[in-house]
Amino acid sequence: MKRRTKIVVLGSALLLTAGVASAATASDTPRQQATASDTPRQQAAASDAPRQREAAALTGTAELYRSAGDDITFSFDAHLAAEDKADPSKATGTFEFSHYLNGEGARAEVKVDCLLTGGKVAVVSGVITDSDLPGAEGKRVGVTVHDLGRHDRLGYSWAATGSPVDAKELPKCVSSAPFEKVLKGTGDFTVVPWQPEL
Repeated sequence: MKRRTKIVVLGSALLLTAGVASAATASDTPRQQATASDTPRQQAAASDAPRQREAAALTGTAELYRSAGDDITFSFDAHLAAEDKADPSKATGTFEFSHYLNGEGARAEVKVDCLLTGGKVAVVSGVITDSDLPGAEGKRVGVTVHDLGRHDRLGYSWAATGSPVDAKELPKCVSSAPFEKVLKGTGDFTVVPWQPEL
């Protein structure tokens, strides 16, 4: 009788251990995205799966401070996916900027082609896809952002190279130091730091 009891207890312990091990394995394995063919329960489980942090990002909109009252706005939606962490030139997204004073100026939309971030500093570059500045389309520009909370700073490649229209081919992810200040209360930029495996 004692031997039979020991076997039952041992069998129960083995089943319990196997159950815990399989549960741990299931929780350690990333769940896949839900598909249309999944059951509602599978879709709910997939939506609860932990998401992988993107490798880098620069987002937000704000105006720059100018004592003369220039209306200068920058807006960013640039991202580097986790799977592309080793290659900043695989960044995607867009950014826009405009500069007007006394009703004169220009605006541009840019397709991102590189994003590098370190700590709270980001350098993003891209090619102008749409602009009312003649000759600007097809030119690469770069912008630097220092995310300092309510005191963000910004710089841009054309501060050193002159108008994007006149500048020679600019390499990817090249810009100037962030020397401009964001106008208080007009917005904020957010930088997600890049963490490469060095």
